[in-house]
Amino acid sequence: MEHTKLFVRISWALRLIVAIILLQTLFFKFSGARESVYIFSTLGMEPWGRIGSGVFELIASTLLLIPATVLPGAAMAMAATTGAIFFHLTKLGVALTAVGDSGELFTLAVVVTLASAALLMMHRQELPALVRRFA
Repeated sequence: MEHTKLFVRISWALRLIVAIILLQTLFFKFSGARESVYIFSTLGMEPWGRIGSGVFELIASTLLLIPATVLPGAAMAMAATTGAIFFHLTKLGVALTAVGDSGELFTLAVVVTLASAALLMMHRQELPALVRRFA
């Protein structure tokens, strides 16, 4: 299916926003930064949750940057950040004042979730072809 130039530009902009946000958080997760250790310790998932979510987000970011795998990448990114939003709202709080975060991490999770949802909607017609290719 051919897309308009505007569609392609918006899609790439959203994909880059999501991938950049996810990729920039990997440094903190993989290096054991104080914020990441605090979050996953509070959730009772340190270190396996921190490393596992980092690997999951790395895969999602990679898939988003490959045109044929936008849908699974967006779905994975949305799953990861929906989980983050859930934990912020139930256990962590929107602002993590103990580590100097005043809601930035929560805001980034919301941005990734919304951008991923938009990508899923934009590329939904590609699902049958994707299923046939990997089935």
